[in-house]
Amino acid sequence: MNDAVDPVDIAIGARIRARREELRITQAQLAAGAGVTFQQIQKYERGVNRVSAARLLQIAAVLKSTGAALLGELETAEGDELALAAPGVAELLSAFRSIRDAEKRDALLVVAKGLRD
Repeated sequence: MNDAVDPVDIAIGARIRARREELRITQAQLAAGAGVTFQQIQKYERGVNRVSAARLLQIAAVLKSTGAALLGELETAEGDELALAAPGVAELLSAFRSIRDAEKRDALLVVAKGLRD
């Protein structure tokens, strides 16, 4: 049995987490709406457990989203989609989305681009 976490599951989980945080919904609130435990939501968000299609649609409804949006462009998951799986990316994206001032967002982008290797 292969215990490795699938990068696609990680990417889907990261999108679920980013959307949940964008809406300021707790894991417990999402879990209640989707009919699972908050521990199960934690596992989905980390990509440890694979989300079934039916459950993904339930989660999408709670997150006022679509299953397709949470799935993303999986056929291109070789590149940028898997970047969501990197540590800290979901938090950075959530923080960026929460900045309402366009000048502050632009400043953050300048800093981030300046830190590239």
